[in-house]
Amino acid sequence: MRNISDIIEQHLKSILQQGDGSVEIQRSELADKFQCVPSQINYVISTRFTVEKGYLVESKRGGGGYIRIRKIEIIDNKRFYHMLMEAIGQSITSAACDNIIERLREEGIISPREMHMMKAATGRVISAVPVPVRDRLRADILRAMLTAIFIY
Repeated sequence: MRNISDIIEQHLKSILQQGDGSVEIQRSELADKFQCVPSQINYVISTRFTVEKGYLVESKRGGGGYIRIRKIEIIDNKRFYHMLMEAIGQSITSAACDNIIERLREEGIISPREMHMMKAATGRVISAVPVPVRDRLRADILRAMLTAIFIY
């Protein structure tokens, strides 16, 4: 059985697909619809609609406040590559790395097999490395793989 976060995520994604790639919601209205607390909506948006996953989130607080979610479309592979390199920076967490790899798969840039190989190379295998170095090593590996995908 799916949990409420999965249901809210699927609802928002279906609205995004039906529309023009963006949705504007009021947190309290969505919380009422799913009979949950507004912080549950915040959790879903902050964890499931991230830049790494291909979304841009804007919010305006207050009485007429809203949350706007837009799907970031890939127009140009070169720009996308540079955007990914910038997002990775000098270090990247395991979760953010997985999000980028999953987005590459969703966009059809890599195959499911390549996705699993990339996750294996950036996942638990580097857990033996001391924590301060781990995120930097993961970033180096991911940048090298992306360069191989986009440049060669």
